[in-house]
Amino acid sequence: MYTAIQTYMGSLYVNDFTLYNRTFHVVVQADTTYRKMITNMDKYYVRNQAGTMLPLSTLISYKPTETAPLLSHFNIFRSAEVDGGSSQGYSTGQSIDALKEIADKVLPQGYGYDFSGLSYEEIEAGSQTIWIFLFSLTFVFLFLAALYESWSVPLSVLLAVPIGAFGAILTLMFIPSLTDNVYAQIGLITLIGLAAKNAILIVEYAKVRVDSGRDLIESTIEAVGLRFRPILMTSFAFILGVMPLVLATGAGAVARRTIGFTVLGGMIAASSLAIFIVPVLFVIIVKVTYGKKQLEDLSKSQNE
Repeated sequence: MYTAIQTYMGSLYVNDFTLYNRTFHVVVQADTTYRKMITNMDKYYVRNQAGTMLPLSTLISYKPTETAPLLSHFNIFRSAEVDGGSSQGYSTGQSIDALKEIADKVLPQGYGYDFSGLSYEEIEAGSQTIWIFLFSLTFVFLFLAALYESWSVPLSVLLAVPIGAFGAILTLMFIPSLTDNVYAQIGLITLIGLAAKNAILIVEYAKVRVDSGRDLIESTIEAVGLRFRPILMTSFAFILGVMPLVLATGAGAVARRTIGFTVLGGMIAASSLAIFIVPVLFVIIVKVTYGKKQLEDLSKSQNE
């Protein structure tokens, strides 16, 4: 009976034969008209021990049952895949948070959820962003410490970085079409070097004069006055350089505009605010680390 059902409704390989220098496979099965419906099995016959042909309907019965055509698994467990996209005006991060919130509320006991594909990669990348940012700051701090031969003075340079980051985040908040995605994070990493560059122009000039015995306040004011124009020139040159990214259109424009606006907002903040904050931080840090007596000794040595 099994062989009859397999042959008629499925197929059965018989043998091969060669004709005209070609090999043909012999496969038997019922014609399409006689194997479309399960009721066609009533027309199939099998031979019994007495040699009589009996219809299969006298030997078997059948009933339709419904089941999933495919059982998918994820991480060993049976799973059901849910696909979706973010609505207009919402980021993928907000969509992921919404899915987590709904799943925690509606899934019954014993059910769980997990993410795969781009959503999984986004979640993993999001948890690594803070570490990448900290590593970048650490390397910049070590380079500046080697440059100034001091562990404290580079802090006045690095404290300009949060100002640039504040400007970048504020810019993204005021532009609804842009989100804090991986391109914005690339822009923030770029701002570490750009914001530190403006601070270096002031700190480097002031530190040389302080180490030579000049007055701290006088050296800082002189450094700000002399470096003000170079800071503005380099900052405006970079701001104008990212304008093609800010004004980008066409395919991939969102990625370019995200990087452009992130760097643009950060550079404007770093250029307009840092030139007032960095000198103050430098004076405070030098007074704390050098001490009043050491500054007086440097001044006396210069006078002598």
